Amino acid sequence: MAYVSLAIAGPLEHVAERIERTITAQQRVATACAGSIVAAAEVVSGAFRAGNRLLLCGNGGSAADSQHVAAEFVSRLYREQDRPALPALALTTDTSFLTAYSNDVGFAGVFARQVEAHGRPGDVLMVISTSGRSDNVLRAADAARRRSMRVIALLAADARLAREADVAIVVPVRDTQVAQECFLTVEHLLCELVERELFSPES
Repeated sequence: MAYVSLAIAGPLEHVAERIERTITAQQRVATACAGSIVAAAEVVSGAFRAGNRLLLCGNGGSAADSQHVAAEFVSRLYREQDRPALPALALTTDTSFLTAYSNDVGFAGVFARQVEAHGRPGDVLMVISTSGRSDNVLRAADAARRRSMRVIALLAADARLAREADVAIVVPVRDTQVAQECFLTVEHLLCELVERELFSPES
């Protein structure tokens, strides 16, 4: 089999440009989103302090992010931090429920149904979505509000859900891949701020 050799300069330049684009986006997040990140951390900290829970949902890469954030809260962000577990649950992990409900009823309700089952007044739902327009996340947010839960949304630019969340962290980026890279920074910051609020010596 013959292979076509790529010119070295092309791929190297692409890598440098792509990383620079992410760095620029992260700098914009630092300017545009700092206040909403702190506000979201305060909502989550308040819920945990009151004995309530954090539920998370999203699709695709955002489903993986939901599981990542839940794992950080239940486990710990910093290995050196010895602290109690925090009650966070990703609604993206029960494959038996997800496939049964999607097959029998429809995919649009897979998160809302779980919010109805697990959500209680005072709990928080965190929706992670680059588009902010998927039916299943919109219905989940609506179900949470009907149960007197707070809604936090982590979104990319121009997401519809920003208007319907109690706290919206809107990453000022339209490129899905770059937005997802920024999401991880925001997610780790949320966990870090909550741990500091609840478990630092000054708290």
